[in-house]
Amino acid sequence: MATMATIVLFFGNEIGRAGLLALLLAPLLATPSYADEVMVAVAANFAAPMQKIAVEFERATGHKAMLAFGSSGKLFAQIVNGAPFEVLLAADEAIPAQLERDGHALGGSRFTYATGRLALWSAQPNTVDSHGDVLRKNAFGHLALANPKTAPYGAAAIEVMKKLGVLGSLQAKLVQGENVAQTYQFAATGNADLAFVALSQIWQEGRISSGSAWIVPATLHQAVRQDAVLLEAGRDKAAAGALLAYLKGDTARAIIKSYGYAL
Repeated sequence: MATMATIVLFFGNEIGRAGLLALLLAPLLATPSYADEVMVAVAANFAAPMQKIAVEFERATGHKAMLAFGSSGKLFAQIVNGAPFEVLLAADEAIPAQLERDGHALGGSRFTYATGRLALWSAQPNTVDSHGDVLRKNAFGHLALANPKTAPYGAAAIEVMKKLGVLGSLQAKLVQGENVAQTYQFAATGNADLAFVALSQIWQEGRISSGSAWIVPATLHQAVRQDAVLLEAGRDKAAAGALLAYLKGDTARAIIKSYGYAL
């Protein structure tokens, strides 16, 4: 207070108290004093949209989102074992709900931020038809999918093949990736002829960005509802709460939709 009084006396005759107050507040308004970082665990399928959202989130709030990507199952294990994540954006509903029940996440903070779509994709054009008949024809070498035990998109792929009655005949050709990011790489590099991936990985400007794909009808597998939740480490973090609120806003929702997710 002594310092403030001295400044007021020194400048009082030139700019007045109102002008001085504006001068003192200007740096605070330019760089919000509440700006903070939030540690975010993100399901691999949501990597691309989340990177865009993080940029817009920082621009809008001053908070910075530090992102780590992986399969939902692996992220769950890391959180349970003490990883300092403050927000989880999972690829399913079950894992956030389990974290709530076990006391690793705050009850009532969970919500669905996106509903994912599964696609069968090949890096080569004219390989995958628009009805997925390529699976029944079985005229390919390897089919990649994410580990169904830890990755919801992998579990959905298994469900689709069972419903189509082709799982048994394709079993010897299946190659597992740790998550859908790795599964995509298997097909992109030619180590697999086909891959079950998240539509978001191959969707750009309202169409398939490369190769050929079958967008799997939602009736062939349980809905991939992707839930966000506030983790215990983020309980008192302004940036964590701000990010969850931002995900519900128009800017984030527009980005999510642009990657082929349903809202």
